[in-house]
Amino acid sequence: ATPSAAFGRSESARNRGGVQRVEGKLRASVERGDYYEAHQMYRTLFFRYMSQSKHAEARELMYNGALLFFSYNQQNSAADLSMLVLEVLEKSEAKVEEDILENLVKMFSLMDPNSPERVVFVSRALKWSTGGSGKLGHPRLHQLLAVILWKEQNYSESRYHFLHSSDGEGCAQMLVEYSAARGFRAEVDMFVAQAVLQFLCLKNKSSALVVFTTYTQKHPSIEKGPPFVQPLLNFLWFLLLAVEGGKLAVFTVLCEQYQPSLKRDPMYNEYLDRIGQLFFGVPPKQSSSYGGLLGNLLNSLMGSGEDEEGEEAHEDSSPIELD
Repeated sequence: ATPSAAFGRSESARNRGGVQRVEGKLRASVERGDYYEAHQMYRTLFFRYMSQSKHAEARELMYNGALLFFSYNQQNSAADLSMLVLEVLEKSEAKVEEDILENLVKMFSLMDPNSPERVVFVSRALKWSTGGSGKLGHPRLHQLLAVILWKEQNYSESRYHFLHSSDGEGCAQMLVEYSAARGFRAEVDMFVAQAVLQFLCLKNKSSALVVFTTYTQKHPSIEKGPPFVQPLLNFLWFLLLAVEGGKLAVFTVLCEQYQPSLKRDPMYNEYLDRIGQLFFGVPPKQSSSYGGLLGNLLNSLMGSGEDEEGEEAHEDSSPIELD
């Protein structure tokens, strides 16, 4: 190794030793119950490290500090240091890596589910994960968030993140539990219909197919198919086949034949209008860019204007709830 490389290693080892010594003092301070003093010291060190461009040290110190405060149920201090972890990632323009995503989700999982800080944290984390653009966030981060929210039985928020994760299988398993816990037996088909149609609106054919097949196989109230007892499930099965073929005539007949089932939820035909445009070359309706409430719901789901810089992202909202 060159002398300079060896020097770089020895310097990083020395920095690491410095961080460990500082962490020992801070830990002792927290263990004594001097929470305010320790929190201020963490913040001071954060700004010192950042001014010296010691981004890795700053991130590690803030992450470990956040976990320490969480373990003493000091939610406000922990949330503040969690935000500083994000600040390091934003300012250092850190690349998305698995260990960073897991750290972010660990902090998210320890935050009070009802705290406003948690909403802000998720929004910022998702924004960072796509390079700060208005896009909807890194699929892996969405998947990790979805699993945490599923464990918390926050099914509607979990659904939103699964939709943007490309994890059709996880989404289906969560929906089976959601339907069993909160739905009526007569609605088992509606839980998966919404997910299939929304995945298709997001141009994600593969996840739409996986969520459909996994859900219909695993749901205890659905008899093996196709064909299925429930007409809506047969419609979805035919729709997924039609999307592969791309024939407009097939799509049109399908939507006409199954209108009684499609009228069970007024959103279904809105989704199908969009699916017609995406997969079957149907021109948009004259009143395009859907107006009113439906337009807002569809636009938030699909992240319209997602290429515009500085647009407020929709990450922390949960568009189109499952009632």
